[in-house]
Amino acid sequence: MRGALESLQSHPPMSRFFTLAEAQSLLPKVEAEMREALEIYASRQEADSQLQYALRRIAMLGGAMVKRDEISEMRDRRDAAAAQLHETVQKIHSYGCQIKDLRIGLIDFPTMYRGSEVLLCWCFGEKGIHFWHGLEEGFRGRKAIDQDFLDNHRGDRLN
Repeated sequence: MRGALESLQSHPPMSRFFTLAEAQSLLPKVEAEMREALEIYASRQEADSQLQYALRRIAMLGGAMVKRDEISEMRDRRDAAAAQLHETVQKIHSYGCQIKDLRIGLIDFPTMYRGSEVLLCWCFGEKGIHFWHGLEEGFRGRKAIDQDFLDNHRGDRLN
């Protein structure tokens, strides 16, 4: 399960850089897709938990009384949710942003600041993008966007 989550969160190469204004303007679409992804993720988790519980019960009973149709249905439900989640994640990635933590809806938008690649950082539920961090700093290294950042960051197009 952990590997599946990590593969969904892997991000495409930094194909574009955003200005803060560009990232903010894209946020309503990203937020809607992330809301859907979070709902699908919860559904997939629930389906996987039910399946794992059923499989543990079968193992404890020595394989007796296996209801193959129910197990198959559970697998199908889990797999359908996983496929739908993968599709939604790919749509988010197609905007050029990166999912850093699907469980909490953490998204980064690549940008340039003083000649270095950095990331604008947004978490589901936040009202806009107000933070950034270096490539290696992550969520805990978030810094508030200040006037210096605004004056010295850029996207693909010059500000």
